[in-house]
Amino acid sequence: RDLHSFPTRRSSDLVVVIGTKGGKVLHTLYWRDEKLMLAFLLDNKEMQSTVKVIDDLEDLLGAETFRNLFPVVLTDNGLEFADPQLFEYSKDGSRRMKLFFCEPRHSEQKGEIEKNHEYIRYILPQGSSFDDLTQDKVNLMMSHINSTARPSLQGKTPIELALQHFGKDTVEKLGLHVIEPDDVCLKAQLLK
Repeated sequence: RDLHSFPTRRSSDLVVVIGTKGGKVLHTLYWRDEKLMLAFLLDNKEMQSTVKVIDDLEDLLGAETFRNLFPVVLTDNGLEFADPQLFEYSKDGSRRMKLFFCEPRHSEQKGEIEKNHEYIRYILPQGSSFDDLTQDKVNLMMSHINSTARPSLQGKTPIELALQHFGKDTVEKLGLHVIEPDDVCLKAQLLK
């Protein structure tokens, strides 16, 4: 499916962020309404790795919560998303989401997640290797990023909205926790 048939209800974006060539990558998920972003550390950007993130999230959250959080997902046309059915259908064959693709060479169609990746680059500058990261470090980074107030959210943080909309249990299952404003760090030293 292309972007022209993309519904306007709750949606999220799914993208892979590359560190050094041939190294580990970050698989990011972004909810537009809350501006909340998750990141999952993967050994590579092959399709089986990206599908495993979705399968693991569904197992972690439960099928009903997963379907409520991810009814519609927008991604790019990378090879890691080549078989949409692996993403759209659960292991038991039931539909869990609808996957839509941006038009080729139109990253502005998922511009919000690309803009949000700038927060990752404050901590992990372009060209940084992700090979020494752990998922715990990635979760810490994402907790700091999601605890950063946004003018577009009237000064609220993505994690505040996620707590309101998703609930504390779900936010904790996603590996996130609130960082107090004075403790937020968006610099490389956060992960040292």
